[in-house]
Amino acid sequence: MRCGVMQPLVLAIDLGSGGPKVALVGLDGGIVAATARSVRTRTPEPDLAVQDPREIRQAIFDACRAVVAESAARPDQVVAVACASQFASLIPIGADGTPSGDLILWLTRRGTPYSREVLARRDDAFLRWLDVHGAVPMGNDPLSHLLFLARERPEIWARTARVLEPADWLALELTGQIASNPCSAFLMLLTDNRCIDAVDWSPELLELAGVARDKLPDLVPVDACIGPLRARIAAELGLRPGTPVFAPVNDTQAATVGAGACEPGSGGANIGTTIQILGSAPGKHTDIETSIVSMPSPLRGEWMALAESGLGGKLLDHFLAQLVHTRDALGDHGSNDIWFGIDRAVEQTPAGSSGLVYLPWLAGSQAPRTDAHMRGGFIGMSLETTRADMARAVLEGVACTLRWMLPAVEAFAGAPFARIAFSGGGATSDAWAEITANVLGRPVEQLETPRQTNTRGVAFLAFHRLGLVARGDLARFRPVKRTWEPARAHSALYDALFHQHKAAYDALEPLFRPTG
Repeated sequence: MRCGVMQPLVLAIDLGSGGPKVALVGLDGGIVAATARSVRTRTPEPDLAVQDPREIRQAIFDACRAVVAESAARPDQVVAVACASQFASLIPIGADGTPSGDLILWLTRRGTPYSREVLARRDDAFLRWLDVHGAVPMGNDPLSHLLFLARERPEIWARTARVLEPADWLALELTGQIASNPCSAFLMLLTDNRCIDAVDWSPELLELAGVARDKLPDLVPVDACIGPLRARIAAELGLRPGTPVFAPVNDTQAATVGAGACEPGSGGANIGTTIQILGSAPGKHTDIETSIVSMPSPLRGEWMALAESGLGGKLLDHFLAQLVHTRDALGDHGSNDIWFGIDRAVEQTPAGSSGLVYLPWLAGSQAPRTDAHMRGGFIGMSLETTRADMARAVLEGVACTLRWMLPAVEAFAGAPFARIAFSGGGATSDAWAEITANVLGRPVEQLETPRQTNTRGVAFLAFHRLGLVARGDLARFRPVKRTWEPARAHSALYDALFHQHKAAYDALEPLFRPTG
């Protein structure tokens, strides 16, 4: 799309687990140009998922060049660069500022025994972590990844000067500055979050974890400018040298802003690679029973709810790529667009998927019930079960998990949600939007270009920090494509399906508990 109106633009980068999405976002909230690139994930060992930072950098910069060229925007139109990324991941950085090893993804659990060891060092360690930070090491967090590197990859650890979340590494690539902030550093699990306006690394938690302070970046405020865009990077991307690069955020924070769920009484249902119920939080709080925790908001002085259940859109990708459009010894059924036809197939299948139930815990469960060992699949298959039944069951199973999470997040936020925005790649599907409204029993606002919710969110933050938009202007950055009303005719059916969903979890969870 050519940039016809000479309005200010923000170059917004959203680094997801599957690769980056990049967009030029206008002051009116419109997407002037956008593209995406894929990044390969490798699993060289069990419970270890990594990506090559060089491949990530190439993908991001290729995408940035593409959107700048497509828009035909003048360099001085781009008034800021803003970034978000998947989180609970880690990149080790050498003394020269370049990666000293692979990016360790949130899917990795190799640090689990070391995080358990840390929590066993003092009888009150668990409670101190909850009090000081709000969350505790669980094995798939950056602190656990750090401990894994230190214990099992000494050759990488020896040449590592700092460890960063991917969002902070991206800011380093753009500016040359090593920094973090209360948002991007949250799941490092080493910050003292008891005072939202004075978040810093906690000496007590550092000592408990056995982590040296000099391995961590300095913290800046959530709304800080990390630095100007480096001249050579500006030349590479076709931007103006000195363009401000603002403090990055994690993707849940970006989605919460982009969906307008940072406002009290508003919420969001986000289906990306993983799924979340998005909402604000009135203060620092941890609900141990449902695994929901407050995290700092990129809007200074505010809090957001972190309520992530596990895989979401990745489940549909898995079903379509591995069971429908696969290439194996049984035949070549490959497709360049595995989502093609999914809405048509689902719409021709009755609600309830002919009694088929899909349990979405293929890589463990998180909120509102946490169990890394839980697994799922299809139950209730019959001789009449079709592929279309299975496809619809996947969509309904994910929606049931959102329903399970919703009241817990509303209670955590302190108020019911008057509106629920539907965002992420899953919201590109009208069928999934309709199913989500029916399963939740609530109206659902399907956002326009929902894959760009995160880029719109960080663009709004950048414009806000530049003084170009007020907090009340957020609505223009969450355009609604359609509001789906729940069909009363399906309410009893989906009530029964939701009951089966929870009952299946209770029945199957003991089967996957480790033995011995």
